[in-house]
Amino acid sequence: MAEQHGTQAVDRAAELLVRVVESAEPLAFTALVDASGLPKSTTSRLLAALERHGLLQRDRDGAFRPGAVLARYASHTGAADLIALAQPVLERLGDKTGETINLAVPSGGAVEQIAQVDSRYLLGATNWVGLRVPLHCSALGKVFLAFGAATLPDGRLERRTQHTITSRAVLADDLDAVRHNGYAVARDELEPGLIAVAAPVRDAGGAVVAAVSISGPSIRLTEDRVDEITTLLRTEAETLSSVLGHPTDPR
Repeated sequence: MAEQHGTQAVDRAAELLVRVVESAEPLAFTALVDASGLPKSTTSRLLAALERHGLLQRDRDGAFRPGAVLARYASHTGAADLIALAQPVLERLGDKTGETINLAVPSGGAVEQIAQVDSRYLLGATNWVGLRVPLHCSALGKVFLAFGAATLPDGRLERRTQHTITSRAVLADDLDAVRHNGYAVARDELEPGLIAVAAPVRDAGGAVVAAVSISGPSIRLTEDRVDEITTLLRTEAETLSSVLGHPTDPR
C-alpha cells in the first residue's frame, strides 16, 4: 500500500512538472491547482518538493517555471551551439576593450561561465571558464536575477569583500536599477579591485538565456571607462540576441 501511495505521489508530481515545462509561460499556483484537480495542500507539497530538487523555480510573481536542473540539461545540449554563435561577439568585445570577456549561463543558483576571450593585459588575466560564482555579487549573476533567469538560494548572502551586498533589501534595489538600465555592474563585490559589467542575452521569446560581461581591474576600468564600454557591451549583447532570434530593439 505504501508503494502504491509513493507511485501515486510520483505520478502527480510528474504531471505538475510536465504542465509547467510544456506551458508557454510561467504557471501560477492557482492555475496548477485548477488544471490538476488536486487539493491545494497536495499541490503545494508536491511543488515544494520539485522546487527543492531544482526541477521547478518561481519567478518574481511567484509563478512556476522550469528549474535550474532542466536549464542545466538544456545548456549541456545547447552550450556548444551558443558558444559558437557568441564567439564573434566575444572576440569583437575583446579586440575593442582589451579586457576579459565572458559568456555565462545560470546554473543551479550560481553563475557558470562557459566561454572567455582573455585580456591582453597580464593584470586581471584570469580564466573563469568552468568556475561557478555567486549570483548576488557578480555582474552576470545580477543580470540573471534581475530578469528572472535565476533565483537566489535560501540563507544568508555570502560576503566576499567589504563591498559585497549582503542585504536582500539592498540587492532588490540594485536589481531594480539593473532592469531600468539594461545592464549590471559589480564593483569590488566578487573580488577586491575587480570591476565587471554585464548585459543580458535573450532568445526568440525574450527570455534571458545568457549574459556577456567585460571585467578588469579598477585601475583600468574607471567610471568614465565603464560608461564607454557599457554602450559597446549592450550593442554586442543585442547583436547576439538577434542571432538567437530576438527582435532588434528599435531604440
